[in-house]
Amino acid sequence: MIQSKTEYKEYLRRDRIALEISNESISNKIKNLFFPNPVWRFQKLMRKLEYYTNCKNKGLYKLYILYLKYRYRSISIKLNFSIPINIFGPGLSIVHYGTIIINYTTKIGANCRMHACVNIGASGGEIQGPILGDNVYIAPGAKIFGNIKIPNNTAIGANAVVNKSFKKENTMIAGVPAKVIGDIDIKKIIKNG
Repeated sequence: MIQSKTEYKEYLRRDRIALEISNESISNKIKNLFFPNPVWRFQKLMRKLEYYTNCKNKGLYKLYILYLKYRYRSISIKLNFSIPINIFGPGLSIVHYGTIIINYTTKIGANCRMHACVNIGASGGEIQGPILGDNVYIAPGAKIFGNIKIPNNTAIGANAVVNKSFKKENTMIAGVPAKVIGDIDIKKIIKNG
């Protein structure tokens, strides 16, 4: 969770690296000006809203936060995201826009790489959603639900249904219901992990 301006800038830097967005050359700046990446725009706005909500939530900043919430909701609807703020650690990479739904009680660590059609939420009347560690890869169509924990350095396979906790790190889990199908080197999937 962003608690200072320095952390805000660090989150943005790590998100930019995770999304492989470069602004260093003139040609990249021009390309980003005319063809902006909609996911990067979403993530920048999400981080800005997190920063102002967590660090500057008083006085006239409350009006600015309302404006940011309005913009955040608008872009979320366009990209088909339902992602509350203060869920992800730094280094988030949403690979594609498309349906992504996340429960507000979910917590996800640093360097998460996630594809479209992912659903992460609570289950069976519980309030608490899943807690995912650092360096977690979530393939397209994965469903993760319940008061469960996923360890660091885990890859979740396409269309997996994860409804129980796992303890062993450096594994690939997949299937319906999900089970460990092997060991994995997460650095081959998540470059900044």
